[in-house]
Amino acid sequence: MANHPIETVEGRAPSGALPPLGGDEGGRLPPSALSTAEWRDYWALLKPRVMTLVVFTGLCGLLAAPGSISPFLGFVAILCIAVGAGAAAAFNQWWEADIDAVMKRTADRPLPAGRLGRDEALGFAIILSVASVVTMGFATNWMAAGWLLFSIFFYAVIYTIWLKPRTPQNIVIGGAAGAFPPIIGWAAVTGDVSALPLLLFATVFAWTPPHFWALALFVRMDYERAGIPMLPVTHGVRETRRQILVYALILAAVSVAPWALGLVGPVYGLPVTALGVIFIALSARVFRNRADAPEGMGPEKALFKFSLLYLALVFAALVADRMIPA
Repeated sequence: MANHPIETVEGRAPSGALPPLGGDEGGRLPPSALSTAEWRDYWALLKPRVMTLVVFTGLCGLLAAPGSISPFLGFVAILCIAVGAGAAAAFNQWWEADIDAVMKRTADRPLPAGRLGRDEALGFAIILSVASVVTMGFATNWMAAGWLLFSIFFYAVIYTIWLKPRTPQNIVIGGAAGAFPPIIGWAAVTGDVSALPLLLFATVFAWTPPHFWALALFVRMDYERAGIPMLPVTHGVRETRRQILVYALILAAVSVAPWALGLVGPVYGLPVTALGVIFIALSARVFRNRADAPEGMGPEKALFKFSLLYLALVFAALVADRMIPA
């Protein structure tokens, strides 16, 4: 590891360890290179696939909230959540450009590939952050805007800069970053935050570790090369599988808590209970798996795919419970 470009402790490249990304020492592209940047590169900075889930959970929080909001302002609120999530993703790629350059699955992102410079990415992220928070405040209320601002800060600073390169529990604590949208959507309608949106936050928070670790088991070599202390790298495959099962049990309990507390009805509670049983069963298969190579990780792949469906169906059940009379 002596010649490795990334420090294994801090997860950042030491000064001079990597060539400038697509430009000079400040990350600025020369004028001729700037012409190669397309709208697709800026779009890629937003991590649109991740944004889809953020938008959906934020929309469900908005639809489940008591009270009403005009369709136009509701659209603006969801757009602000999407733009804020995109800003956080752009901050993430700006900071981790050197790490992305040595990871196979991220090497073709706009910054490590040299299609955009770091200055452009940082400016883009700042503009989107300010625009989304200010628009949310004026269009709905400043409670929702405050939660949106904190979510951007949490992902960009607390998770990306502080947690991710320092602890294998990074995705556990950092999972809060992706759990804020239901709270923001709820607050956009009500101007406050009550028990139900906090439980929705807890659901996404508990869902993130088993969802992400199922994927991390496939790409753990990438994280090892980049010096990122993800759980499969620091504690091994077996411990990661055990933690997946533990968090699956926590997730099932947290997801059904709104029904147990009487905050929602059986239209939510019954299907979510069934989904939790399936999630636990798939996680148990992962725990029993002994394969170390990706080609033997069929249970992990199945859990990862189901985890996406799981979260979507849980939030869809929430909206259905609010819209269907008891």
